[in-house]
Amino acid sequence: MTIDTKIRHVTKPGANLFLELGFDPAEAARYQAESQQRINDTKALKEQLMDELSKWIVANHLKQAEAAEILQVSRPRVSDVVNKKVSKFTIDTLVDMLSRIGKPVRLVI
Repeated sequence: MTIDTKIRHVTKPGANLFLELGFDPAEAARYQAESQQRINDTKALKEQLMDELSKWIVANHLKQAEAAEILQVSRPRVSDVVNKKVSKFTIDTLVDMLSRIGKPVRLVI
């Protein structure tokens, strides 16, 4: 038995995936806008959590290695937080890190 691994189509960056999947243009545009809004909301939340972690590091005059030990992560992970590399973290991971330093996160809707 062989597994088919042939690439038949590649969606270009920035293209409307919903349009390429065959949705009506108006519906595809709506789905694309909703999807982008969710991405933006998630990114903003992660940035807010990272800001809190970064402020804590500065306020406590910690080196990244010291912060990493307290947060129970590697030093490069602390660097990623400080440099706001949001794509490298889940919200859960950032919430766990904040909990380890006594800053529990509350969600208010």
